Amino acid sequence: MKPRKCTWLRASPDAPTTVQPQLFSTAGGVAEVMQRLAAVEADVQDLVEAHMETMLGDRFLASEYAIDCGGEGGRIHSLGRDENGTPVIVEYKRGTDAGVINQGLCCYTAWLTNHKYAFRNLARDRLGGTAASQILWSAPRLIYVVGDFTRYDAHAVHEHRRSIDLVRYRYFGSGHFGLETCPRSRYSAKE
Repeated sequence: MKPRKCTWLRASPDAPTTVQPQLFSTAGGVAEVMQRLAAVEADVQDLVEAHMETMLGDRFLASEYAIDCGGEGGRIHSLGRDENGTPVIVEYKRGTDAGVINQGLCCYTAWLTNHKYAFRNLARDRLGGTAASQILWSAPRLIYVVGDFTRYDAHAVHEHRRSIDLVRYRYFGSGHFGLETCPRSRYSAKE
C-alpha cells in the first residue's frame, strides 16, 4: 500500500501544523478507513444530539429551537447545558461556512442574552428546577461542529472574548465518527 499524502493545514505562518487524522482497520491486514463528510448536515446534528453528553460533555435540551433574530425568524440547531451550568449553543455545518461564526455571535448569543427566561424554562422542563436555578450566565458557550473552518474563522474565535469551540467532524467508513476539538490557543485551518 502506498502511503497517503498528508494534508497540512495552517492558520498563519507561525501557527503549528496539523495533519488530517487517518484511521486504519487491522482486521485481516491493514487498510485505511476512508474519511468523509456527512451527506447532509442533519446527519451530524442527529448523531451529536442523540449522544451529546458522551460526545461534547453537555446535556441536551432542545433541537431546532425557534427564535426571533432581529425581527427575522431563526432556529438554533441545538441547545444544551454544560457540567458547570453554562448555556451551550451548538451549530452544525456539513462543510465550511464563512458566516457561521457571525451567525452564532450576532444572532444566537444575542437572543440568549435577551431571553434568559426562555432558556431557564427549557432547562427547568428538561432537567428540573434545581438545574434551572443554577444556570451560569457569565460565559455562554458556542460550539461549532463543522466539516472544516477557514483561517479567518480560527482567527476570529481566537480574538473573541466569548467561549467558542471549533470542532471538526469526520465519518470514517460506515461505523466510526470522529470529533477533533481544536485548541483555542493554536488553531490550524485551511485557507
